[in-house]
Amino acid sequence: MTETSDTRPAAQEAREVSRSRLRHLMRYIPLIAPLLLWAVPCWVLLHTGQRWPLPVTLTGTALFALGLVGMPAAMARGHGRRQQDRAAIVGDTLLGGSWVLFTWSVLLGVLLRPALAVAGVGDGQGRARIVTWAVLGVAAVLLGWGYAEARRVPRVRQLDVPLPRLGAGLDGTRVVLITDTHYGPLDRARWSARVCETVNSLEADLVCHTGDIADGTAERRRAQAAPLGTVRATRALVYVTGNHEYYSEAQGWVDLMDELGWEPLRNRHLLLERGGDTLVVAGVDDVTAESSGLAGHRAHLAGALRGADPDLPVLLLAHQPKFVDRAAAQGIDLQLSGHTHGGQIWPFHYLVRLDQPTVAGLSHHGARTLLYTSRGTGFWGPPFRVFAPSEITLLVLRSPQRSTSP
Repeated sequence: MTETSDTRPAAQEAREVSRSRLRHLMRYIPLIAPLLLWAVPCWVLLHTGQRWPLPVTLTGTALFALGLVGMPAAMARGHGRRQQDRAAIVGDTLLGGSWVLFTWSVLLGVLLRPALAVAGVGDGQGRARIVTWAVLGVAAVLLGWGYAEARRVPRVRQLDVPLPRLGAGLDGTRVVLITDTHYGPLDRARWSARVCETVNSLEADLVCHTGDIADGTAERRRAQAAPLGTVRATRALVYVTGNHEYYSEAQGWVDLMDELGWEPLRNRHLLLERGGDTLVVAGVDDVTAESSGLAGHRAHLAGALRGADPDLPVLLLAHQPKFVDRAAAQGIDLQLSGHTHGGQIWPFHYLVRLDQPTVAGLSHHGARTLLYTSRGTGFWGPPFRVFAPSEITLLVLRSPQRSTSP
């Protein structure tokens, strides 16, 4: 017992140290990242022995320099005070493209060139040019495929989730999770309607949205969010705020979701009853809510559970997976989260993992807490998803007391 109690605080302390270092590093990323994203591909593709004709080298270098200057400028105009959607689209697309170019310039520059040398393929110049064309080809294919993946209606991912405290009357309860729709500069009203049609086809008892509805205010993105008003469930539609709501007038989104028929679970709960058994469905504001300065907004788990029978199983909605530490301490049965996008563009999930305990899927925490982390229904910023497909999740809750008869 002593070893267990000593190990858990040590592990938690290590995670806090890692997160503190990440937050410190994040201060410098806006300055360092654009330079790396554009300078590294420029060097690998143009200046490592290719000996391109001078006009090609100068033109290519100029294009990379233009990207280095233009991407931050477009993103500042698009996501700053001006909120210009066209600028945001340009800046976000350049960000996604530069990330893919950077990733594959590093990988193929490090791995392919030595492999070609070992295989005796060409001379130094020939191998350098092969690397350039390989990087450009891979990037073009991944960006085209990633764009199609980002804009498609997500596939439905279905899984059974066993909850030991769930009563037999609730066995088979169908919970649909959507999250991180991120309605934004690219108008996705038709996509939104098709997502809602897919959700309705799943005949859910409970439909959950775990935040990050949009980038922009409720007034600005109302048309894209409006189809959420068509979603149906036999028991309830519930919603909690994500961190992006707090960038764009969170209370407006809470009010709009309420208007559309969704019940905002702002540090409160409701009861889902079926077959004589009861499930507590609770929700908390995002962990960034308190720092937003909005009165009454904060993540308050004790408030969400106030008045609930402690013997009943609890399903908790919390936008960020890292809230699971608090959930596990309270013995929550199942937490549903989003936020990570599964990394969205590989290999960004390695960076996400520094800040979050999981990136996607079902995981176990503490004595009995399960966490399901969705890869998200939409996309943030760059309109690409590479090796991180979006999803609409159907979770079928299972009780150990269910009948096994046909």
